[in-house]
Order: sequence, then C-alpha cells, then structure tokens
Amino acid sequence: MAITIDDPARLEGTQVRGGDGSKLGSVEAVYYDNDTDRPEWVSVRSGLFGSHVSIMPLRSADYDGNELRVPYDKDALRSAPHHDPGRELSPRDEDDLFRHYGMSHDGDAHREARGTARDGDEAMTRSEERLRVGTETHESGRARLRKRVVTEHQQVDVPVSHEEVRVEREPITDANRDAAYRGPEITEDEHEVTLHEERPVVGTEAVPVERVRLGTEQVRDTEHVGRDVRHEEIDVDGDGTDGDGTDRRRR
Repeated sequence: MAITIDDPARLEGTQVRGGDGSKLGSVEAVYYDNDTDRPEWVSVRSGLFGSHVSIMPLRSADYDGNELRVPYDKDALRSAPHHDPGRELSPRDEDDLFRHYGMSHDGDAHREARGTARDGDEAMTRSEERLRVGTETHESGRARLRKRVVTEHQQVDVPVSHEEVRVEREPITDANRDAAYRGPEITEDEHEVTLHEERPVVGTEAVPVERVRLGTEQVRDTEHVGRDVRHEEIDVDGDGTDGDGTDRRRR
C-alpha cells in the first residue's frame, strides 16, 4: 500500500480525486485485510446525491491528510464490479476487482474476505438503499420585452359651430324712422355679411402612459419522482425453534 495513516477511519468522508485532478466522490467506508488488519479497499460514493457506490483499491493511492488521490478516472470507478454496501468482500469479489483495476494478488492465490470493521464481529450487517432527493436549477425558457408601433384609427366627436344667414324684419317705428327715410326713395342696393364656421383640427402628441419591466416570481409546486431501491433481508437457516416448537426465524 502506498498510503500510511495512523487512523484509517479518518478516510471516511474524504474527497477522492482521480489522476487528472477531477473529483470522483467521497470515501464512504474503509475495508480491512483480515490477515494484516491494514486498510486495503475503500468504498467511494459518487453521482447525483451520492447514489452510486463503488469499491476502489488503496494500494496505489496517495493521501495528503485532506484528499485521497488515485490513478483512476470516473469511467473506471463507475464500471467497477458492483458490491452491496456493508457486506464483506469475498475472495471472488476481490478477484473481480483485481481484474477490473489491472492488479495482481501479489503472489497470494486467495486472501481472506475483508470486512468493514477491525473487530471480528460475527454479526451480519443488513443494509438498504434509500432515496435521496433534491433539486437542480435548469433554464426552462426566456422572456423579453419588445416595443413596437401599432397604428389604429380613432374617432372622436368634436362640437363645432357655424353661422347661418337669418333675415330679420322690423316695422317702421319712431325709433328707426329717420334711418328708414334716409337715402333715395326707390333704388337698388346690396348688403353683405360674412359668415363664419368652426372646423375640427386634429393633431397628435406623445404622452407617457406607463412603465413596463420584466420580473420573476417563484411558484412552488410538487412533482412525483421515484426509482427502484434495494434492501437486504436476513433469513435464518436451520431448525431454530423455541421450546414450544414454534419457528422463530427473523427477516
């Protein structure tokens, strides 16, 4: 193994980077060699919400106290043989992992199965997958303001006035008698008046009427999501019964 650390449990949660410096995930658990009691493998959680777990060897890894660097990339991690979290590595599991990462057994035909704890606990760990949900922000569309000129015909009623000729007749009285007899008795004459009228005048002026801007508001909604999850069940094989003969198998 290339790394040396006093407490390998400190690796749990450590950021893992590949040979090209890219982030691969974080260490979920450390697997020890039952013969040497040394850390040999780690499970790395990656993907969206850490939903993918893969086993990776520590033999060629480098640990600087903050990050774990390995000479592998994301493809190697994601295509690694599947292993159920919490279950010990069997010799066959190791063989598959050695082949995947192009490693040898260092001369050992087979090693003992590895566990995720230092003590030789005889208890079996049951694990299950649980959904981890969250949200990501994606662009769903765009909106823009565009101003254009629209011409429409409008009609309004405008009150106007005009003058019309009206003939007014008045009898001869003492008040107008002098004016009536002034001038020749019989003659031709003309009298003219000027008529006036109002005509509508139409013009336009630009008047600001409102201000318009774009804004956004957050609308909360609920979407149903789902995927298949797995869990382990533990059965008891054998004739384990109580004194009354009742079978007490557990799942």
